Amino acid sequence: MRVTVTVNGSTQAHDVDTRMLLVQYLREKCALTGTNIGCDTTSCGACTVLLNGESVKSCTVLAAQADGQDVTTIEGMAAPDGTLHPIQQAFREHHGLQCGYCTPGMVMAAASFLQEHPDPTEAEVREGLEGNLCRCTGYHNIVQAVLAAAHAGELVS
Repeated sequence: MRVTVTVNGSTQAHDVDTRMLLVQYLREKCALTGTNIGCDTTSCGACTVLLNGESVKSCTVLAAQADGQDVTTIEGMAAPDGTLHPIQQAFREHHGLQCGYCTPGMVMAAASFLQEHPDPTEAEVREGLEGNLCRCTGYHNIVQAVLAAAHAGELVS
């Protein structure tokens, strides 16, 4: 079937198998490999993207379900000139990553979370990101990065 998806502000139209997952579509058809495939069981959150502004695990959404929708990936977070989004910058400044595998999904989940909770407590951040796993950092620096991004006052538009 043919799907047309707005990805990071650009219209993408491709023929896909009806069983193709959104994560596969982004990586294979759109050549956007920042969205990682982690567990294939919806447990880890490495594949988190924004679908119409809401965070979703793209391994749980069919590409066909995204037809006509707006998707933002980690590649769409930075400004066109390469300036990092405040959440990305906060992750960098607070070392909210180690191996980096979970980072794109964490950033996307944080973006959606901060849209709904612009002034969260540490406990709220921890609860808000509980669907995304990191096996390296122990979460402390990730939580600090999300709190710093919230206090930057310049969140996802």
